[in-house]
Amino acid sequence: MSKGPFLLWIGALTLIMATPWQGWAEKPFEWVPAQPEAVGISSEKLRALSAELAKRQTKAFLVVRHDKLIWEWYSPDHGPDKKHYTASLAKAIVGGMALAIALDDGYLRLDDPVSRYVPQWRTDPRKSKITIRHLGSHTSGLDDSRPNEEAPWKDAFWRRELPPRDPFTIARDVTPLLFDPGERFQYSNPGIAMLTYAVAAAMRNAPNNNIRDLLRDRIYRPIGLKDDEWSIGYGQTFHVDGLPLIAAWGGANFTARATARIGRLVLHRGRWEGRQIISENSIAAVCQSAGLPGDCGMGWWTNAGKRFSFLPVDAVWGAGAGDQILLVIPSLDLVVVRYGGDLGPQAPSQENVGRYLFQPLMQVITPEDPAQSGTAGPYPPSPVIKSLSWAAANEVVRVARGSDNWPITWGDDDRLYTAYGDGWGFEPGVARKLSLGLAVVTGFPPRITGQNIRAPTLEQYGDGAKGKKASGLLMVDGTLYALVRNAGNSQLAYSRDHGATWTWAPWKFTTSFGCPTFLNFGPNYAGARDGYVYIYSPDADDAYSAADQMVLARVPKGSILEPSAYEYFVRLDSDQKPVWSRNVADRGPVFQHPGHCWRSGITYNPALKRYMWFHVYSKQTRGDGAPVAGGCGVYDAPEPWGPWTTAFHTEEWDMDPGESGCFPAKWMDQTGKNMWLVFSGEDSFSVRRVDITVHKSGDGPK
Repeated sequence: MSKGPFLLWIGALTLIMATPWQGWAEKPFEWVPAQPEAVGISSEKLRALSAELAKRQTKAFLVVRHDKLIWEWYSPDHGPDKKHYTASLAKAIVGGMALAIALDDGYLRLDDPVSRYVPQWRTDPRKSKITIRHLGSHTSGLDDSRPNEEAPWKDAFWRRELPPRDPFTIARDVTPLLFDPGERFQYSNPGIAMLTYAVAAAMRNAPNNNIRDLLRDRIYRPIGLKDDEWSIGYGQTFHVDGLPLIAAWGGANFTARATARIGRLVLHRGRWEGRQIISENSIAAVCQSAGLPGDCGMGWWTNAGKRFSFLPVDAVWGAGAGDQILLVIPSLDLVVVRYGGDLGPQAPSQENVGRYLFQPLMQVITPEDPAQSGTAGPYPPSPVIKSLSWAAANEVVRVARGSDNWPITWGDDDRLYTAYGDGWGFEPGVARKLSLGLAVVTGFPPRITGQNIRAPTLEQYGDGAKGKKASGLLMVDGTLYALVRNAGNSQLAYSRDHGATWTWAPWKFTTSFGCPTFLNFGPNYAGARDGYVYIYSPDADDAYSAADQMVLARVPKGSILEPSAYEYFVRLDSDQKPVWSRNVADRGPVFQHPGHCWRSGITYNPALKRYMWFHVYSKQTRGDGAPVAGGCGVYDAPEPWGPWTTAFHTEEWDMDPGESGCFPAKWMDQTGKNMWLVFSGEDSFSVRRVDITVHKSGDGPK
């Protein structure tokens, strides 16, 4: 008979409280038990999932949400104090975490060539090109070695004999390279061996470069792991080239609770009970997609490429043979551990994990869960913004009825310049309906005045996709720029006389950037971060397809009209610095929310020092064409490229969000806590006040 989860909670709590914590932290963390419904999970569905997993060779199954232990089940021959082999899950919780320490201490960077630390590769024309990033993400080109394979070197790798027949020497000197580094994904155990080799070599002159000791002292003990709850590296240390080398591709054993604690550390971005154990940047460098084929992190799997369509894009996990799993989903505040045997026969392991564990897990979250709207989203909660409070529906200002779009920028004359689409603009309106018309707005909500500006060289005709429309406006050094969609894919126009006359750029965006918009700062671009102009867009060729990700370009503000001056965001490096490329084909996601990346507006809030991004997820209508409430989100970040966090998210706002929206910088108060959203709900220039509550110092998400 299987043990019931609730009975285990009581025993677990008693055990932890009765055990001294050996002084590794001032305030020992304890799992707090709770009923699943208290954190938005169905007990009935979770119980059914646990029963199904029990039939599929599961030994341990833990679910933690909002720091509450809501489910803990063990098979009769297992228990909370019993270690279980983790197989290749060690790549994440041993190899990845050891790399995080080395990154944190500045001993190496992800884009360092491995040959800097492994001199034997310096003269090899191909292996000399392998980086730390390649090794951790299984894109180095090094062949794999699996147990019981026929090739002599592969069999020898797993026998773990003394040098020179040890697995590290084999990985370094014998393992062949199948393709050039970074060319494609190829799972590689020898690649992870070389990752830990490089970490130890980079830390050769450190006080201690034995990763078993480092992990114990820097991570495991500080987060409350007792020494008898874990073991790593098959219990061996190989001495190669004067280095103490520990296996991180497998050979580890952890209790389920110990593994869950590591998941909690990742969930909280390296922070543990008020103490930053590992920096947020180092955790992100290890756990986010490396931006290479396969979308892996460093020993971790990520859902950045939507490997599983039903999982949030921020999901990360470690996985080992027999379907040993540690799953962490920051946007759902969820940690899950599963130990046991193969979940299913024949099918690839990842397919079984998705079918029998990940997808059913997503189904146990109840629709009424508060985390499903308001603050949950594709990214973790904001560390700065605690909540947003929207003004009541009857307080929304609506003018220029029958017109939509409304990108907006703050001019050098203190007026707000905006553009409307498929309408007549501000009252009394133009005589003929425009696809693209220009206007200015003065005053401060709720007392505002709009005035149309006739600009024959900018104005366009044609409804919907048949007419060009402005998707972004920006004034820089007295010049007004418009990004115009429905122009195959999009096009720039500019005016040097405050919108009276316009000139169209002789080139267009032809790859992606189908609905681009500018990042806005203060009047006439005052207070800008640097000398660049930033442009965001859904990664689509038109403005009507909801994309899986947003992309970002930048250009010196004096070269906006020069296509060769544009650079495209690729990814963040190990120091969380942006990597740029002149080639648009190299572009990577600056923001991901599969199926939700549509039209948006981004503005800097100088008081909060946060970039505020308003997303409209989709335009929803009833059968008669009337708009209904749709989804939207507000995301914030300390830099134009992130890392993005969730300030507000809902799949169904309390009113029609329209097709686009933004927070004009002019209408932010001095505290940054009171803003006004301009959006196109009900095909109007709609203005809604939003009040921000910020976290008090130290009480934000951990």
